[in-house]
Amino acid sequence: MEIAILFLIIAVVFVVQSVKVVPQQSAWVLERLGKYHGTLTAGLNVVLPFIDRVAYKHSLKEVPLDVPSQVCITKDNTQLQVDGILYFQVTDAMRASYGSSNYIVAITQLAQTTLRSVVGKMELDKTFEERDMINAAVVNALDEAALNWGVKVLRYEIKDLTPPAEILRSMQAQITAEREKRALIAASEGRRQEQINIATGEREAYIARSEGEKQAEINKAQGEAAAITAVADATADAIAKIAAAIRQPGGQEAVNLKVAEKAVEAYGQLAQKNNTMIVPGNMSEVSALIGTAMTLLKKPGQA
Repeated sequence: MEIAILFLIIAVVFVVQSVKVVPQQSAWVLERLGKYHGTLTAGLNVVLPFIDRVAYKHSLKEVPLDVPSQVCITKDNTQLQVDGILYFQVTDAMRASYGSSNYIVAITQLAQTTLRSVVGKMELDKTFEERDMINAAVVNALDEAALNWGVKVLRYEIKDLTPPAEILRSMQAQITAEREKRALIAASEGRRQEQINIATGEREAYIARSEGEKQAEINKAQGEAAAITAVADATADAIAKIAAAIRQPGGQEAVNLKVAEKAVEAYGQLAQKNNTMIVPGNMSEVSALIGTAMTLLKKPGQA
C-alpha cells in the first residue's frame, strides 16, 4: 500500500513537471540539459521532467521603460537636463535570453548615450523645436542595435527638457521682450490703420460734399433755365395775344388810347414826386412820340 502511494506521488510529480501552461502574450525559453531546446508558446506544452527546464520567461506585451534623467551638453555649450520614456517589445525570446545579459539595462544605457549624441549636435533653441526629430533619432539607433537582443524599440518620448535657471531667466526675458515688440508693432499698425481710415473717410466725405454741391448747382442752373424759359414763353404768349388783339377791329385805336393814357399819367405824377426829369419843351412832341410807338407796333406792310 505504501509503495502504491509512493508511485502515485511520483506519477503526480512527473505529470506536474511534464505539463507547462504558458499564459497568453508570453514566451518561455526551454533548456534541455543546459542547452537551448525551444520556446514554449501560449497554451499547454509537454516537456521532459527533470531533463527540460524553463530557463527564461518573457512577456511579449509592450513595455514602458523610464529612462533616467541625465545632463546633455548642447552645441552652444549649454547644459540641459533631459529625461524620457521608452516603449519596447520582446519579439524573439531566444535572443532576449542569450543575446544580452540584461537587455533592459542595455536599452537604457544606449538610449542615454544616443540622446546625448543627438542633443550635442543641436543648439539650445532647436532642442525645444525638434523634439520629434530627437525621438526619431533615438528610436532608429536603438532599433538597429536591439535586433541582436530580440527586442523591438517602438518609440521614445522626451518628457522634460530643463535648462539651468539662468538660461530660463534669460529665455523668459527674451520672450517678454519679443511679446512687447509684437505689442508695439500691433499698436503702431493700429494707429497707422486708424490714420488711413480717417483720411479715407475725410476724402470720401469731401467727394460726397463736392458731388452734392455740384448736383445742387446743376439743379439750381436747371431751375433758373426753366424759369427763364417759362418767363420767355409767358412773355411770348402775352405779346402774341397783344398782337392778335391789335389786329382785331378797333384794336389799333385801343392801343393808341392806352399809350396816351400812360403818357398823361406819367406826366401827371411829376409834380407829386421829388424827381428830376428832362421833359420835352413842346408837348406836341409827346404826340409825335406816341405816334412813333404805334408805328413800331404795326406789322411790316400793314397800313
